[in-house]
Amino acid sequence: MKPIHIALVAMLLSTAAVAVQAQTSFPDRPLTIMVPAAAGGPSDTVARLIAQSMSKTLGQQVLIENMGGAGGSLGAATVAQADPDGYHLLLYHIGVATFAALYPNLTYKPIEDFSSIGLITEVPMTVVGRKDLEPKTFADLLVYLKQNGPAVTFGTAGTGAVSHLCGMLIQDATKSKMTLVPYKGMGPAMTDLIGGRIDLACDQTTNTVTQIKAEEVKPYAVTTKARIAVLPDVPTVDESGVKGFELSAWHALWAPKGTPDDVRAKLSDALKVALKDKTVIERMAGLGTTPVSEDQATPLALDQKFKAEVERLTTLIATSNIK
Repeated sequence: MKPIHIALVAMLLSTAAVAVQAQTSFPDRPLTIMVPAAAGGPSDTVARLIAQSMSKTLGQQVLIENMGGAGGSLGAATVAQADPDGYHLLLYHIGVATFAALYPNLTYKPIEDFSSIGLITEVPMTVVGRKDLEPKTFADLLVYLKQNGPAVTFGTAGTGAVSHLCGMLIQDATKSKMTLVPYKGMGPAMTDLIGGRIDLACDQTTNTVTQIKAEEVKPYAVTTKARIAVLPDVPTVDESGVKGFELSAWHALWAPKGTPDDVRAKLSDALKVALKDKTVIERMAGLGTTPVSEDQATPLALDQKFKAEVERLTTLIATSNIK
């Protein structure tokens, strides 16, 4: 073999050895989960619930970073553009599936530029109002919206967020028009709702159950097909006059495109352990949700779910004119 070929083979073998060593030793430093919304919101709550368990399993601290703005698309961009080494992760909800339809100038493609780790949970949503808002029921609220229109303020986490999607779907279904007030996350939006500075919001049970039970906000309806156990007296949107209305906020974990399969497998395994953690299960139950089954906390399951939801919501956004 010629010397130059020997040198080339040696270099390739050395590079491969380094890559294998890097993957087998993963992780050897702290990891960061990007939550593209303000601290205190529903996605942040889910992230902090699983991060502690994943830290124990992986043997490294799993940190949470929050970056609100543009419905979550800005924070997601930092993960799409990060090194595909498994140390930079994205945790967000169904809103990721709306980015392509709502933001034509995105610098990344959600399906192509993320590597799936696994689904986490599907969270029901609740339509809530400030505690002194006039309507007593969701049916009353529908009449109120038609009568008062843009004078009604509705807090969202920004265009593309599931809270924004919920508000726009309510508008479309009821042929009404509200003033949507964007925040950098539903944490600050909920603070303003409790303080009476906005009228309405539609948020996940992970961010509303505590406030509803404390009577800090007024519950009008849940967005799932059936009522939920943690709020048995709150009717569904469907049974309250908007037939066929259904929306839930599934959460998932992603890494940048190109993250090695064995690294993704380790992350998925750690996620599965977290979703079986008794503390995580109990905390989620108290917030009106449950972890997904083990077969859903996988890259394949998330791939399938994500592609289907992008197709569904892109069509929905286009036909409903909800931008």
